[in-house]
Order: sequence, then structure tokens, then C-alpha cells
Amino acid sequence: MTSSRNAVEEAPVEDRILDAAARYLQLAPGRPAPIAEIARQAGVSRPTVYRRFADGDAVVRALWEREIGRLIAETPRTADTREALVAQVVALAERISTHETLAPTFRTEQALIARYIVDRLGSGQRALLDVLKRAITTVQKGGTIRPGKPRELAAMTLLIAQSAIQSRTMIAEHLPERAWRRELTRALDGYLRP
Repeated sequence: MTSSRNAVEEAPVEDRILDAAARYLQLAPGRPAPIAEIARQAGVSRPTVYRRFADGDAVVRALWEREIGRLIAETPRTADTREALVAQVVALAERISTHETLAPTFRTEQALIARYIVDRLGSGQRALLDVLKRAITTVQKGGTIRPGKPRELAAMTLLIAQSAIQSRTMIAEHLPERAWRRELTRALDGYLRP
């Protein structure tokens, strides 16, 4: 039988570091993730962390990218229709906005989120754009998505969903959970409808 410590040691070093960062962000919301603490929780040295990541922000960005990649992979496409694509985007937006690690960072890592989301496209966003572009291209062939350049439609779809994700907690008093899903669905469906 493998002990939990051995299981941790068997995980790839980068995953151990990102898992430690996720635990830290969940346990100490609002506080920057110090490399020394991440290294301690990952069971590695600080130089090991610094060989892979420039600083704590880089660790959090890599964590975001990993978790978004996982959520994309876990959100299957069910059909090649606008309705199915909208449902997929809304489901993914909901999973991101309620994710145990990602959701709190909207409130606690605002400077990092601003750099990652507002100032530049991160690789997680690029992955979402690529998935959306491919899906829109496919669904357009069936005639349920309006004509337009798939890359541009994907970019605006991402912006709509991203805004809803970022603002979900702030607007919850006026737009409770079910209404949030319903209105995001309407916004995306109306935007993509022919």
C-alpha cells in the first residue's frame, strides 16, 4: 500500500507545485502565495520552484492554465448546434466561476487577474479561443450560427462569458444563480443566432 506521502512524491514536480499553490490559495485567500510556502507544501526546495517559475504570480498563472485546461477537457460537446454550443459555454463558465481554486482568485488576486485577463491574453484564454473557434466553424456549417469570421465570433463569445464569470459574485444580489445561467444563455444565444 502506498502512503499519501509516497503518492505526493510520485506526482510530477510541476503538478506538486501547482497543487500546493492551489491548497495555499484555498487556505489563505487574499494573501500572495509565497514561494517558500509553496515549496514547503510541495515537498521541494525553493530553487526547484524557481527553476520552473519566475515568481509566485507565474505559479498562479500556470495553475490557472492547468485548471482551465482540465475544465475544457471535462466539458464535452454534445452536438453541433448553436444551442448545444451555448449550453457548453455556459456550463464551462459556471464551472470556472464556482471552481474551488479559480473562483476565489477573482476577489483575492485582483492585480494578477487584471494582468492575466485585462492586459494580455493568457494561454488559458488562447485555449478557450481555439476551442470556440473550432466549434463555431463546425456549427456554422449547419446554419445555426450567424455568418461571420469564426475567430471574431469566438473572441466576442469569450469576452461575454469572461465578463459574466468575473462579475458573478459582485452581481449575485441582482442576478441569482439560476437567473445568471438563464441570462448568460440568452446573451450568448442572441449574439450567435443567425
